[in-house]
Amino acid sequence: MTFAGTTVDYAVRDHRAYLTLNRPERLNAITGEMAREIGDAVAAANADDSVRVIVVQGAGRAFCAGYDLKLYAEGGAEHQGAVWDPIKDFRMMKTNTEHFFSLWRSAKPTVAKVHGYAVAGGSDIALSCDLVVMAEDARIGYMPARVWGCPTTAMWVYRLGAERAKRMLLTGDTIDGIRAREWGLVIDAVPAAELDTAVEELVDRMAGVPTNQLVMQKMMINQAYDNMGLQTTQNLAILFDGITRHSPEGRWFVDFAQQHGFDAAVQWRDTGRFIPDGGGDIPADDDIERMKRELEQRR
Repeated sequence: MTFAGTTVDYAVRDHRAYLTLNRPERLNAITGEMAREIGDAVAAANADDSVRVIVVQGAGRAFCAGYDLKLYAEGGAEHQGAVWDPIKDFRMMKTNTEHFFSLWRSAKPTVAKVHGYAVAGGSDIALSCDLVVMAEDARIGYMPARVWGCPTTAMWVYRLGAERAKRMLLTGDTIDGIRAREWGLVIDAVPAAELDTAVEELVDRMAGVPTNQLVMQKMMINQAYDNMGLQTTQNLAILFDGITRHSPEGRWFVDFAQQHGFDAAVQWRDTGRFIPDGGGDIPADDDIERMKRELEQRR
């Protein structure tokens, strides 16, 4: 089985497959095409007997900055309408989530190499891998928890436990690699200049193990999560994700993005500004400019 993608590059060497998210001009922001290609690349790696380990990485300045809000929020491509069709929405997001989660379901182990950002939907991709290694200065989090999203893979609670998962998802904050390692969210965090070496050393240890051993150890561990209700939790998260994007506040966010651009909408959300209950009027241009000035002063 071969694979050639337009948003995901694929290469095999030394018993490992490298999946590189490749939309660097958009910080590897997710599209439906990218989600499909992740699943196809994982399938190709599992069909290749020479591959024992899969490494997922991002081209350019980041691992992945989440869904492409210029397309889905500002451009209205997420199928908002006067009436929300929950089954159509569920089917779309379930499909994307299954593509991401092919990394977890993969018979062969998967390792995420995170630099820059693994945020929003990008954190879903990273946390679908068996092991995550971060640069110490990289950031991970799910900011759409503030408005317009629920993490569809639901891996925060399984990796962090209830209290720390709530700490992340009730605030939408991000944490750096050092904190992520301290909390047990990721297996390691190293200086950015050492990230490639650290990942290769880890992968070397796994690549020397027979494939049969790798597959059976991973299957045994994953089965424990399945028995804890992982699939049921994911289905609920996918449904809730659709609701958050079609709630009054979610529709307010989309209207904001379409009037002022997705950059301004994301800045408003992530800096903790109040989002009107039940929607409300879009802030005036003066308020937007004031927010931008405040952000510039902080920098």
